[in-house]
Parts: sequence; C-alpha cells; structure tokens
Amino acid sequence: MSRAPRTAVTYALHDVAALGGFFALGVADDRPQVPFAAGEFIQLADDVARRCGTDEARIGASLAHLALAARLWSPVLACTVLHGIVPDLAALEWADGGPDVRLHRPGGWYADRLPDPAAAVYEQVDGVLAAVENAVESAAGVKVARGLLDGNVASALVGSAGVLLRARPGVREPLTRLTRELLGAGRLAGTGRLTGPVPHFRRTSCCLYYRVPGGGKCGDCCLN
Repeated sequence: MSRAPRTAVTYALHDVAALGGFFALGVADDRPQVPFAAGEFIQLADDVARRCGTDEARIGASLAHLALAARLWSPVLACTVLHGIVPDLAALEWADGGPDVRLHRPGGWYADRLPDPAAAVYEQVDGVLAAVENAVESAAGVKVARGLLDGNVASALVGSAGVLLRARPGVREPLTRLTRELLGAGRLAGTGRLTGPVPHFRRTSCCLYYRVPGGGKCGDCCLN
C-alpha cells in the first residue's frame, strides 16, 4: 500500500536531478537492463587510483566507494525530503560504463506510509554498497578496513545533506532530523559526530585521500 506510482517516482527523480551533480539518477526502463556488477566498480576503482597517481589499490577503492555512496545518498535524501518518496534501488545499474548510476525502472515508497522511513532510506543505500564491498574484497582481493568504509558512507551522507541544504535551505529541519537518524543506524553508528548544524561533521576514520600524491585532508577527517 505504501508503493508510490511510477509517475510520481519519475517526477521526483527528474525534479531532484535539477539540483545537479550527484543528485541525477536517471531512468532507463526503455533499454535492456544491465546488472549492477561489482566488476564495473573494480574497474572504476582502478581508474581512480591511476588518475590519482597511486599504485595503492585500496586508495582507489576507498575514493571510488566514497563517490558511489554520494551518488546514492544524494538523490535518495532529496526525493525523501522534498517529495516524500523513498526510491527503490533494486533496479540500479551503471550508466554507460562510467561512474554514473541509473534506475532501470522507477519505483519507491511513500515515506509517510512506512513504519520507519529512515530505516527504509538506510536499507536502500546500504544494500547497494554492501554488495559492492563484499564483491570487491572477494573478486579483486582489495582489503579496505571496514571502519574506513563505514566512515565513507557517513561522510557521503552528511556531505550530500549539506549540498541539498544549500540548494533548499527551507528543508533544514526535516533534513537534519533524517540525517541524525541515519547517523545512528546500523553501520553508521559510531562513525563520527555532528559538531554543529549539518553539514559540520567529524568522522572517526580517514578515506586515505591524504596518501594521494599532492592530496590533503578532507574537512571532516579525523586527522585534522
């Protein structure tokens, strides 16, 4: 009963895509579905490491993982807060061999008809990331610390919330409430803390960007 009509989900996705950047989650239900394979992520991680000038595979994997988390949180947060719809990511696929992702078919739930909207948001994003993480370690043999990956997910969440808040300052209250709930959910609990209003956050781990030649420390890094 809580499923939203396809037209409503499509409209919500189209609207939040106008926010730009990682908020764009296209729909490709007129094409054959492409399975969301971890192999694509492994190649993406290799490309990131090469562009960064490092031969440490775990750095490429961490930074690609952080970017993927942001590409998931951004549209899901925006659709939930702005339209009251939690997108269903079960039909997620890579878009044209690049880092972008899209939905093969639009689907989702009305947030206010769910018993725990924050839990639904968390489950959609975590489900995708957990599958990628497990496959990367088993298929590519790249070992990235669990705490680092959890911290990436939290950092991407707060970063995405901050971008949304700057674009739509009127949603501060519901967005902050949802962000706080998510930071206490599952793997995100203990990954860091808000040091002020969203997006002021300090994580308890490091994404390894400081190890990139010419890189530095991110604003929420525990090493600052």
